[in-house]
Amino acid sequence: MNLKEWIGRSETIADVVTATPYAALSATFDRAAERPPSGTPLPALWHWLYFLPLHRQSEIGPDGHVKRGGFLPPVQLPRRMWAGSQFEFHKPLRVGDAITRVSTIHDVTEKSGRTGPLVFVKVRHEICRQSEPDVALTEVHDIVYREAPKPDDVAPPPKQAPAGATWERKWIPDDVLLFRYSALTLNGHRIHYDRRYVTEVEGYPGLIVHGPLIATLLLDLLRHKLPDAEVARYEFRAVRPVFDINHFFVCGEPQQDGKTFRLWASDHEGWLTMDATAVIK
Repeated sequence: MNLKEWIGRSETIADVVTATPYAALSATFDRAAERPPSGTPLPALWHWLYFLPLHRQSEIGPDGHVKRGGFLPPVQLPRRMWAGSQFEFHKPLRVGDAITRVSTIHDVTEKSGRTGPLVFVKVRHEICRQSEPDVALTEVHDIVYREAPKPDDVAPPPKQAPAGATWERKWIPDDVLLFRYSALTLNGHRIHYDRRYVTEVEGYPGLIVHGPLIATLLLDLLRHKLPDAEVARYEFRAVRPVFDINHFFVCGEPQQDGKTFRLWASDHEGWLTMDATAVIK
């Protein structure tokens, strides 16, 4: 099967920015849980509360993801991971907006890595308010597929996180936090809530903290420190998994231009788990 035949395929989904998911994520992040009035701007990345993957139960595979095929190419490798994303925030999305997302398979690349075959899929999302033709938000989503690990595989060496963060917040990723985020984003992937599955089938030491959750917590740190700042661009790259068996940190450091911010997450041992950059307007 030639997976490159999927390049250029697209799908369009419509939704409405309602207040309850906003309030629910706010409460999950230990912020005020009041439902915001119409016209309230969505914080950056909170668009992930909408356009949820509404697949029928019979379409779900054994790992909790939708079965392979459909919009995404039918990659046969068993593990699928969110490797990173890049964003441009052109105009704010607001509570009450009717919105549309056009998603396109931008690229599919097959490679051979240290542990075997890899497939990289790049998806481009463009979101606009239905009352305006111009794109409000552009997102490029990087997905990587790989084989299940073998007993003799050697893990790549960890990378030390930067020292001396200007901002830092400690998070304890218990089962409830992971469940609430999975529920809010309708993420059925069992690695985030099914401890028996993730340890006995996937072979991990604990539940895996969602990459998008960590990416959102990094921007929530920026929002906490600079509540009036408006994000223009953001990108993040997952470096190392975070498990619920230990705490982790989200950290930040303003750069000299006053508009760029280095953001990163580190685990309890100080290893870098996510690297990110935000630019404000």
